[in-house]
Amino acid sequence: MKHARHSFILGRPWQRRQWLQASAAFTLVATVLIWSAQDLQLSLRELIKGLPWMSDFVSRMLPPNWDFLGRLVRPVIETVHLAIWGALFAIVLALPLCFLAARNLSPNPLVFHAVRQVFNAARGINEIIFALIFVAAVGLGPFAGVLALSVHGAGMLGKFFAEAIEEVDPGPVEALRATGASALQVIVFAVLPQALPAWIAATLYRIEVNLRAATILGMVGAGGIGFELYSSLRLFQYEDTAMCVIVILAMVMTADYFSSRLRARILAR
Repeated sequence: MKHARHSFILGRPWQRRQWLQASAAFTLVATVLIWSAQDLQLSLRELIKGLPWMSDFVSRMLPPNWDFLGRLVRPVIETVHLAIWGALFAIVLALPLCFLAARNLSPNPLVFHAVRQVFNAARGINEIIFALIFVAAVGLGPFAGVLALSVHGAGMLGKFFAEAIEEVDPGPVEALRATGASALQVIVFAVLPQALPAWIAATLYRIEVNLRAATILGMVGAGGIGFELYSSLRLFQYEDTAMCVIVILAMVMTADYFSSRLRARILAR
């Protein structure tokens, strides 16, 4: 019995050709990793040498300036607003296109691939780049941050929404089509009831991602607590920086907790 169990786990003994192929693949991967490590100048020695400087920087941040906490209330609220409105506008941008980006609903392959590439472009460009573009367009402030999060989020949500549509049970879809239902009726009565829970879960996750991203967008003038973080660093007020970091961590942990609970409750239904 023991021998049979081991045979089941390990499978049949490898032939010499398979061992040679595995060894060649391992050697190739190891060579690429070593080359990339050298190109990135990875060095444990340099890290150890830099530990005193890291310790010095952290020591300058301690103790945090708790009096600075009162100034962070408005930026924190603004950051939350950025995250929520960025997600809402992203939904508005993604919804009309996600049906065209789903293989089972797209009218033809050309439209499918075109819309998918639009989502890839929106998702592939970092929020900071979009923020810089929109700051140049609408000026400094949170509106530029909302627009940046909206465009980038549309690429992410569009992909998630389309994949959720592709994973629906085809039975109800085919049944409605067989009765002569229109494309809109198929979407409303067969696709949406199945895809909606995954859509809500993806939207909650996007709000959580927006909250993290919004803390950085302030560094390029797009509002939120990131502006206070960047300002404190520029003015060498490291105790204020520490307070900003603590508040950001608290925001992210709180959002992660509630978002995870809500997603688990939605997907369980």
